Amino acid sequence: MVRAARAAARALHAPPTGASESAPLIAQVFGALADGRLHSGEELAKRLGVSRSAIWKATGSLRELGATVHAVRNRGYRLPHGGEPLDAATIRLHLARDVRNHVASIESAWSIPSTNTRLLERVPPSGGTSEVMLAEYQSAGRGRRGRAWFAPPGGAICLSLSWTFREVPPELGALSLVIGVCALRVLREAGVAGAALKWPNDLLIGERKLGGVLIEVRVGSSGSACVVIGIGLNVALGAKVLGKISAAGTAATDLASAGLATSSRNAMAAALIGGCVRGLIQFEREGLKPFSEEWRTADALRGRPVSVSAAGAMAQGIAHGIDLHGALLVETPQGVKRFVAGDVTVRA
Repeated sequence: MVRAARAAARALHAPPTGASESAPLIAQVFGALADGRLHSGEELAKRLGVSRSAIWKATGSLRELGATVHAVRNRGYRLPHGGEPLDAATIRLHLARDVRNHVASIESAWSIPSTNTRLLERVPPSGGTSEVMLAEYQSAGRGRRGRAWFAPPGGAICLSLSWTFREVPPELGALSLVIGVCALRVLREAGVAGAALKWPNDLLIGERKLGGVLIEVRVGSSGSACVVIGIGLNVALGAKVLGKISAAGTAATDLASAGLATSSRNAMAAALIGGCVRGLIQFEREGLKPFSEEWRTADALRGRPVSVSAAGAMAQGIAHGIDLHGALLVETPQGVKRFVAGDVTVRA
């Protein structure tokens, strides 16, 4: 087990002798299998300039990262769900011109610890512009409150976008709701039916989590605020990974289960970037108000019995939507309580 993990780590980060130096072998094998068809080990070895043994090890490393790789005796390997590789240049081509002018850079990595962390380490972009970071695999991907976010190569879109507000918006705490509405608009445009929003940062289909938003803020001495917006969207995780996430306590779903099995990840990533950029421009100008009604219409909690954990205390009651500043309102036996942060679960 230890040797397998070490082999996976070596294949993950080290480019092989004789292959392209721009990407590790595991990434090249993933790209070769991304069409969903069978490719023999001999064909892959010849194409990538390595041995068949190296191909075998690379497919094993993909499995270590959670990807589903089928090996058919005497025929080769395939990724049953495909998995169009994320490509920064392709994503930029998909951006509308009005959005492209506000995107200073787009980068896509094979594997990094966290796309949010990578952008937080950088100098914030100038006001009105953004930088975008994507990764096929995050070794330390996280959601709110430090929870792990797991997505195998090809199975999801993991992207982060940084944006600098010239002045701290009065309703900055409601930004996760704004981004949720922006993502929901993109999903509906793509044909996803039944998507909803769970306060404060989850995208749902039915009772299952389709994606999430993580926002981290840095306030500058000049009064500006840089936000790094992380979005994780499940595209085609496969039954095994969905089961693993469920066993960890989260009922999850993906776009493939919603009928978008052939969706382009690069086109979807571009649509998410475009939706966020337009939303950020509008939010900076008008605040939460233009997004509030859409959020209320998509509210998955409204009228339902909930438990809210916040500041070390627990409250139970009936969810009554959000107020003008994006806080969750819950009717409890002690009266209506207002929550600006917290974890919410629906009670039976």
